[in-house]
Amino acid sequence: MQAPPAPVIRQIRLHDPLRWLALGWRDIARCGWLSFAHGLILTFFGSLLLLVAHQQFWLLAGAFSGFLVVAPILATSLYCMSRAVEGGRKPDWRFVLQAWLSWRQHGSSGDGKDWRLVQFGLLLALAGTGWVLTSAALITFLSPVPVQSPLDFLRHVVLARDHWLFELWLALGGLMAAPIFASTAIAIPLLLDRRIGVLQAVVTSWEAVLENPVPMAWWAALIMGFTLLGLLSATLGLIAVMPMLGHATWHAYRDLVDASAWPERTAPRTQGVR
Repeated sequence: MQAPPAPVIRQIRLHDPLRWLALGWRDIARCGWLSFAHGLILTFFGSLLLLVAHQQFWLLAGAFSGFLVVAPILATSLYCMSRAVEGGRKPDWRFVLQAWLSWRQHGSSGDGKDWRLVQFGLLLALAGTGWVLTSAALITFLSPVPVQSPLDFLRHVVLARDHWLFELWLALGGLMAAPIFASTAIAIPLLLDRRIGVLQAVVTSWEAVLENPVPMAWWAALIMGFTLLGLLSATLGLIAVMPMLGHATWHAYRDLVDASAWPERTAPRTQGVR
């Protein structure tokens, strides 16, 4: 059987990312506590990380770097909720549970399971591990003194005036973050919405970013800015930031890609049309 044509990439405008954020808040208003529950759970785990690793810089850096890399996977049920709201349905907690368990069905493999999101999550975890190891090697070899705690990093790397280690560290982080963003910008919503392979979804995500470099760079800056605000508020800001960005990402996918030629992936059941 011949494969469907590649998804069509649309052109977007510079102000569209702000509209996605507004639509994200609209979805939060429609889903209510269920959206904020996602942010609350994430904030709880973030606070736990701060409590356990606040004096161990590399453990803390690894944990939060890993979180930022796999965050698109953590927002899976938020994408599903926006998809349901778009169809005039009202998601509830059963819907969220079904969204997380949906990999067990509708698959094309011999065991009947859909492993695409699991595979994508493992790839992102591997990318996060690579960044932490690279970052640790850079700081370890170039820092004039050993960096063991967040205070050491602040004093000897961020505030150091006799070398450019912090600037080099930021540049390396940006260099590694750019392909991760390009690979995940709309890939997971696409995997949730259509029966498409992981490779095709990642390629489509890259094409969407390359076709709209300035608006997507602005979108990446907004994501990073709001995420940093959430983290700098002792993770409390993530209660609102995570659901807002998760819902907004679904609308980014809808604006950027037309994948209607691909078979639709069955959505979890909801309690019906409102």
